[in-house]
Amino acid sequence: MTKFTAACIQMTSGIDPEDNLKISSTLIEEAISKGADFISTPEVTNMMEPHKAAAREKAAFEDDDLTLKAFRKLAQKHQKWIQAGSLVIKKPDEDRLANRSFLIAPDGTVAAKYDKIHMFDVALDNGEQHKESSAYAPGTKAVTADTPWGKLGLAICYDVRFAHLFQDLALKGGAEMFTVPAAFTHTTGIAHWHTLLQARAIENGAYVIAAAQCGYHSEKRRTYGHSLVIDPWGNVLADGGDDPCVITAEIDMASVAKRRSQVPNLKNIRPYEIQNS
Repeated sequence: MTKFTAACIQMTSGIDPEDNLKISSTLIEEAISKGADFISTPEVTNMMEPHKAAAREKAAFEDDDLTLKAFRKLAQKHQKWIQAGSLVIKKPDEDRLANRSFLIAPDGTVAAKYDKIHMFDVALDNGEQHKESSAYAPGTKAVTADTPWGKLGLAICYDVRFAHLFQDLALKGGAEMFTVPAAFTHTTGIAHWHTLLQARAIENGAYVIAAAQCGYHSEKRRTYGHSLVIDPWGNVLADGGDDPCVITAEIDMASVAKRRSQVPNLKNIRPYEIQNS
């Protein structure tokens, strides 16, 4: 089995997890009606709450999270693969939260989970500042997972700027496709979103499935949208544009081996030393 239909859910999450769940569930049902076999939602699907104390109060532990429970039921009901791109999850061992992605199998079980490694701690020219590490604990493990179509490498948003993570997922983890759910800022999205995702696809000869947040959220935060599905040659197969939507694209995993044989850069990597002259 080499072919399947992938879908990205594009939405504008707010501060209420129950409201967000109604929207994401409806969009997942729409994706399934369009023939999707694999559906990914964006980063922080369950809530985008800018206040740390409020986020912790609303967040649940993994076993109690309403969104994860609902997505597991949807996966089992429709016998589809669903990725909760990421959810805000309470951690039992510290005050900071987890930004955690869940891959759910068609039987409703969690096949894999990944905590975002790279924290978005930035100060942009327009005065916009983010310090994700103050609210979220960074993950420490890169994660791949088996699917019926090939090995999947999991990443989240800011991870896309760290090319070595994707190379490790491909070389050490065997990944042939990546998911990169995101809540990219509008400013950085305009500048870098398409370029970064296409680069990760081309460098690794892999598919990229990137579901994104879009529009204006609480307290005027704006995300870029443009959920993307990109093939191993860097071609954009689907683009979600600016507004909430569902995009789908047919994936043919046979093209991964084809592109990697044409440009075998993963096999051509050589060790070297840095010389400071």
